[in-house]
Amino acid sequence: MQEELEAIVGDPLIYVESNFEQRFHALDQLEDLLHTFGEASDTNSLRKRAESLKTELEEIDRILFSRLQANISSGSYTSGEFREMVNTYISLDLTDNQNQEKAGYDELDAFINGLFPDLALPEQTVALEPEMVYFQKTPARVVFELIANCPFAENDVFFDLGSGLGQVSILVNLLAGVKVNGIELEPAFCTYARSLALSLNLSELTFIHVDARLADYSAGTVFFLYTPFQGRMLQEVLDLLQRESLNRKIKLISYGPCTEYIARQSWLKPITSGAVDTYKLHIFSS
Repeated sequence: MQEELEAIVGDPLIYVESNFEQRFHALDQLEDLLHTFGEASDTNSLRKRAESLKTELEEIDRILFSRLQANISSGSYTSGEFREMVNTYISLDLTDNQNQEKAGYDELDAFINGLFPDLALPEQTVALEPEMVYFQKTPARVVFELIANCPFAENDVFFDLGSGLGQVSILVNLLAGVKVNGIELEPAFCTYARSLALSLNLSELTFIHVDARLADYSAGTVFFLYTPFQGRMLQEVLDLLQRESLNRKIKLISYGPCTEYIARQSWLKPITSGAVDTYKLHIFSS
């Protein structure tokens, strides 16, 4: 254990602010070590050194994210510049997805979490109907892949169906610079997402507390679903979007178990190639 701690302490890269990934993994190692040390008296000195280093590294991240949040709030980044900024700290090789077979989270998610103000997470207040799916955060790499594979026009309007705590909506706005509407049944989630957007001074975001079956989609051109519902409810919402497609061409982007069902809709044609895969991003056009 001492050798492992010495190896972490002696790595000069983790103290360099731009080396977030190395620091992320070092902090993960420290957490494991602290758990191993437990409360045994013969590890007191090692535990104190590990705790001190953990505090030091977390302070580096705190200063980093405080500055980056201020930059976002001041409008310092265009959509391209925001992606470049993230790529300074995190590898955005979207072909390297070790968790492709499931909804995997990694250091990119930790970095994006750091960019958002640390607000108290809300409690869910609305009882879900049987066909509604409990909120699960979309992995950040999925959103970056979405932007890379679905070019946006300046006048596009993005709808996130089941927007939850607002991460997808906020990232799409920052990465693509388009207007975004989040559709969410849980009012506490909407309030939280609005607070995030307000804290980051992002004005082209709207979070709408409404049942997806009753929402107004007339402004939308691109729609994203990370399996917010299933069964008849999913079909009802798809029927609404099909009616919208009679007025203009639209795109549907899906992730998760809903993709197989969406792929069977006769009014949609796939843009992405390959077989339908639950945990790969799929894009369809009307």
